[in-house]
Order: sequence, then structure tokens, then C-alpha cells
Amino acid sequence: MEKTDELVGVAEGVPVAPVDPPVRRVRPWPHGAALAIAAGAVAVQLLAGTEWLDQPAVQAWRTVCLAITVQALPFLLLGTALSGAINAFVPAELFTKVLPKRPALAVPVAGVAGAVLPGCECASVPVANSLIRRGVTPAAAFAFLLSAPAVNPVVLTATAVAFPGNPAMVAARLFASLATAAVMGWLWLWLGQEKWLRPVLRQRHTGHRRGGSRWNEFRLGFQHDFLHAGGFLVLGAMAAATFNVAVPRAVLDTFSGSPWLSVLFLAGLAVLLAVCSEADAFVAASLAGFSPTARLAFMVVGPMVDLKLIALQAGTFGRAFAWRFSTATTAVAVAASALIGGALL
Repeated sequence: MEKTDELVGVAEGVPVAPVDPPVRRVRPWPHGAALAIAAGAVAVQLLAGTEWLDQPAVQAWRTVCLAITVQALPFLLLGTALSGAINAFVPAELFTKVLPKRPALAVPVAGVAGAVLPGCECASVPVANSLIRRGVTPAAAFAFLLSAPAVNPVVLTATAVAFPGNPAMVAARLFASLATAAVMGWLWLWLGQEKWLRPVLRQRHTGHRRGGSRWNEFRLGFQHDFLHAGGFLVLGAMAAATFNVAVPRAVLDTFSGSPWLSVLFLAGLAVLLAVCSEADAFVAASLAGFSPTARLAFMVVGPMVDLKLIALQAGTFGRAFAWRFSTATTAVAVAASALIGGALL
């Protein structure tokens, strides 16, 4: 058929342009589903008059879920706005000029650059997604994703306030977080596969198109990212609130006596509690029964791997990526915390 069409075109003297095969559009997580989950969570918060919702455990769940969502929402808003601005206003070639040409060197540079974003992990996911769309190597973008919520000035200042007179804790958090981000970036260069990433490049405009409105592109990008990530944020907050209410406080005392079990326990607790990186230092400081290294692990693992972050990564990059990346990140973060904490604390 293609041969016949080509001959007909030649016979008529009309050049026939090659026809691209139809591309199957990969649809993002439906915006309606994200809004439905968010609306359902809000309804649970408001229906306090229903008898079973007035039970103490349900009230505690509602409070924790709302606190996590409200705490993270401003930073998600910041991240999606920054992502839309990068997509619409920043030239694509800027990133390739700033970062070293060699991916192995671009990874630590991107990790250090994470200090410029004063936000939490909710903000770093859409920004890393936008960087990949603009041509930045995924390894460098993932190093930025991990370091941004852990080494920015706001988080380090909060850590210094939570641990007064203990600058070693601030330094240990900085070095352990940077080491984890760099190692994970290098691991992606070594073992990462593009097929693990969701093919998101066709989901929306990537960069400014000549003749189009930059503000309109900013609006479309911001709307897509915020609605897409917001639903997963609510899901993560609901899961974290469920664990927070269901686990007895006596369990904490069981693990605090063992140095190694306490590190592993607080690392797992950081994943499940999903405390924002701007507030996790104060939670860690309140866990006075645990060793300094265990509390360091809580602050290093939490901003890089928690329930809401796993949900955000799964919604943005795909589940195949999220589970592999979060598992490896947890192992590397725990090892970095144990080594650096043992040396400095």
C-alpha cells in the first residue's frame, strides 16, 4: 500500500511527505480522580458531626492527615509553580550549559544545586520531572530530587534550631544527605534503565513554542503538575496518618535500646510518618530515647523516602521506577547515616 501511494504521488508530480505512524497518547492519572480523592479527604475532615467520626482514634487520624496535607501543600504549590516557570520561561539549553558535559560529574553538581530550592520533597518531584523534560540527564535530576529537600538553607537552619549547641548534627545531616544523593545518581548511571520511567514527554508541552504565549504554557504546565501530584499527596498523607494512629507508642520503647535496631526503626518510621523536611528535625529532637545516629537516619531518610514521596514518584515517573528507586535510596541513606553519624556524632 505504501509503495502504491508513493508511485501515485510521483505520477501526479506531487511530492508525498512521509506520514508518521500514529502515536498512542499516554494519558496521565485522571485529574478527576485526583480531585475526587482530595474532595473525599476534605469531606472526612468536615463531617465531624457523624458519630463514628467522633471516635478519638478517627479524630486523631483526621488531624494527622490534615496536618500532613496542609504542611506539604504550600511546598507542592511552590514546586509546581517553579516547574511550570522552568518549562515556559527558561531556555532548554541553559541546563546543558550549566551542568558538566560528563554525567558522572553532573550528578554531584546537581546534588549541590539542590541547596537553592527552599522546599520539601513535594516540591522537588515536579521540578526534577521538568528538568528531565528539558534535557537534563535523569541521574543528575534524581540527585537534585534527593538533595533539594535535605540540604537547603531552611532545613539546615531548622536542624540547628532543633539541636541547639550541636553543629555536628547539622554537618552530619548535610554530608550524609549529599553523599546519598550523589551515590544514587551514580547508581542510576550504572544500573538505571530508561524503560523504568513512564513516557511522560508526550503528556504536555515541553518548553516554549515559538509564537505561543509563555504565560499560557506556564498555566497549563502548573495545572497539570499540581492536579496530577495533589491526588497522590493526599493518598500518601492518608497512609501516613493510618500508621501514626495504629501503632502503639510502646513500640518505640522496644527498639530504642538497640543501636542497630534503633537506626533501622527510625529510618522506617521516617518513611511511614512522612513528616515534611522543614519539620522533621523537631520530631527527631523529641525522640530523646534514641541515639544521635538513629535520629540522624530519621532526618536523612525522611526527606528522600516517605509514603507521600513514593506516591508522588509513582504518579510522576511510574511505579516501576518508584519502588526500585525508593528501596535503593533507603538502603544508601541508612548506610550513609550510620557511617557519617558514627564518625561525627
